[in-house]
Amino acid sequence: MHYDWDEDPELNITPLVDVMLVLLAILMVIAPTVVYEELIKLPSGSAKNAITKKPPVNITINKEKEILVKGEKFKFKGFEDNFYLYAQDKLDKKAAVMISADKRLSYGEVMLILGAVKRAGFTEVSLATNG
Repeated sequence: MHYDWDEDPELNITPLVDVMLVLLAILMVIAPTVVYEELIKLPSGSAKNAITKKPPVNITINKEKEILVKGEKFKFKGFEDNFYLYAQDKLDKKAAVMISADKRLSYGEVMLILGAVKRAGFTEVSLATNG
């Protein structure tokens, strides 16, 4: 048998592809089960200091536009200035504020009170609903 050296040999890559697919399948099955664990030292927390929850400040507005804040009565007109002075002395600014208003009051009137409370420095202000 005579071999022609000028003839280009054909490479049969089918066995190579089969082996690579088998290795890929094995890798895909094993990869999700590999768990890497890093041992780290976490700083110690302040478990000694207990978190104290501040009681919320309840503001109630009735249909006559009388505003009650912790038992103190305020008039609708001039509420912003009077509440600002009251809050500086007697209320904690980090406490949550809950505003309850009579449903017969207009949206604008309730928003004036909400704006006054926010301008007094409170950040957690919400409106109470019956639902």
